[in-house]
Amino acid sequence: MPSKNQNINLFEQKGAGPTNAPLADRMRPRTLEEYMGQERILGPGTVLRRAIQTGDVGSVIFWGPPGTGKTTLAHIVAQTTGSYFVSFSAVLSGVKEIRAVVQKAKLQREIYNRPTILFVDEIHRFNKAQQDAFLPHVESGLIHLIGATTENPSFEVISPLLSRCRVYTLDPLTEEDLLTILRRALKDRQRGLARQRPRVAKAALEFIAGRAGGDARVALSALEFAVMTTNPGKSGLRSVSLKTAEEALQKKALVYDKAGDQHFNIISALHKSLRGSDPDAALYWLARMLDAGEDPLYIARRMVRFASEDIGNADPQALQLALAARDAYHFLGSPEGELALAQAAVYLATAPKSNAVDSALARVRRDIQQTQALPVPLHIRNAPTRLMKDLGYGKGYKYAHNYEDRYVAQEYLPEKLRGRRYYFPSGFGFEKEIQKRIQWWSKKKQQAQKDPGRQREKEKNGES
Repeated sequence: MPSKNQNINLFEQKGAGPTNAPLADRMRPRTLEEYMGQERILGPGTVLRRAIQTGDVGSVIFWGPPGTGKTTLAHIVAQTTGSYFVSFSAVLSGVKEIRAVVQKAKLQREIYNRPTILFVDEIHRFNKAQQDAFLPHVESGLIHLIGATTENPSFEVISPLLSRCRVYTLDPLTEEDLLTILRRALKDRQRGLARQRPRVAKAALEFIAGRAGGDARVALSALEFAVMTTNPGKSGLRSVSLKTAEEALQKKALVYDKAGDQHFNIISALHKSLRGSDPDAALYWLARMLDAGEDPLYIARRMVRFASEDIGNADPQALQLALAARDAYHFLGSPEGELALAQAAVYLATAPKSNAVDSALARVRRDIQQTQALPVPLHIRNAPTRLMKDLGYGKGYKYAHNYEDRYVAQEYLPEKLRGRRYYFPSGFGFEKEIQKRIQWWSKKKQQAQKDPGRQREKEKNGES
């Protein structure tokens, strides 16, 4: 058993030292400085970083996609805080093993005054009996629980245990993060691949980083496979080509450049296919972008914009569905969330089209540019003070609910723009109904202008 002041080397235990361990395990970060990504929760000055540095992390749950550093972060917390670390299998262990963990935790506290971190990977597999057995010891502080999960803990962890844990959401690693991790592995002689003398083509490295789905384990495993299956040349170098990287990931690199012509050409093709009501072409271009490594949330944003720009009020559901698809992808990630994007693409392509709102907004902005800041008519100004009322603010305003059909003819635009129309419904889909309403209100306004006494207030006529 280690002495009071001796820290357990978690990384040697996990195989970070031996050269026969997988590269992803050998290259596991050992400190916060080595840790890549998750700036949102681990950047300078963040609550979690300060808690780790001061040794007061408590019980936490790390929720995020595979390969984003959940397990590594648990090791770093234990290493930094000098805690006794126990890894617990929710699948293979039961209440008997829980008792053993509790006994070890008591010994560590009584003999060494050392906290115990219980790490539970895939905590969503923790059954209720296991959670109930740990709860009192987490509550008392005997055990600091660190859970890692790819599933929403709100649905998988019992409320009493969840309420005693801080939940931190981890994001997929960016392509830049993965490139840094891969380059670090290529240069590291002790734990990485430098002794293999690799020379990896830039296109191959970018392909692996772009197609790993934000998963560092996938990226490092692919790099290791590509390097180790490449025979050294006469100079002793292992030259890894794009083709080798494709074989390592078992994916074909599509012709696509996120910052170049292919990016703009294909998103344009998707947009025009949606506008042209062609669901088959829309699905094709959507899949082309996804398979080439485009950020799915970028595609989702473009579809949300399309729902307003090209469909608008012809089908108000289109915007809701596009937003729901974005949220579904954000919740599920790839590949499951991509189906929601495909569903939205088909819906948008087959929805009735109208750019009437987009055109109306453009007309409004042209008038604003020409007329600048016209004053708000007095009768529709707010009058919260006596002075404002004395100045005529709100005077003559007619409350629509006090009139028949909840409508009263009065002006809302500035005097200089009186009678101006901007929005002209297309007559397709739901805008056909909107068009009827506008025509009805227009007719009521014309009647009121011809016969001002025709507008009747409900209060005066005793109407409900």
